[in-house]
Amino acid sequence: MPLTYLHTMVRVKDLEKSMAFFELLGLKETRRWDNEQGRFTLVFMAPPGQEDAPVELTYNWDGDDGLPSDSRHFGHLAYGVDDIYATCQHLMDNGVTINRPPRDGHMAFVRSPDNISIELLQNGTSLPAAEPWASMENTGHW
Repeated sequence: MPLTYLHTMVRVKDLEKSMAFFELLGLKETRRWDNEQGRFTLVFMAPPGQEDAPVELTYNWDGDDGLPSDSRHFGHLAYGVDDIYATCQHLMDNGVTINRPPRDGHMAFVRSPDNISIELLQNGTSLPAAEPWASMENTGHW
């Protein structure tokens, strides 16, 4: 029996802020489920045309005070982008810190409002090194 990818789930503390962050990356809401009895909301977001590869944002209405301060997540989400420099500039222009700049023209890391690590990878061949990225230092951890 073949294995089928369904989604990646991450817990979020502020649903609107988290959705806005993933929208900056280019993801769109594909479906939502509000569970009155369980007091949670699930929002599935995916890149256009890739609705079968969503991230599930899980928001508990009563908060997640019992979770570690670094949130309860795994390693990172990874997305391929057509222009890593333009993507990072767009994120920076919207207040997102580039934790690991794309010095190599290939890979960068950012964090969501819930401290979830997001890896951005250049589609195809790495771009030539360019400033300000080539000399930009890491910020925080990624």
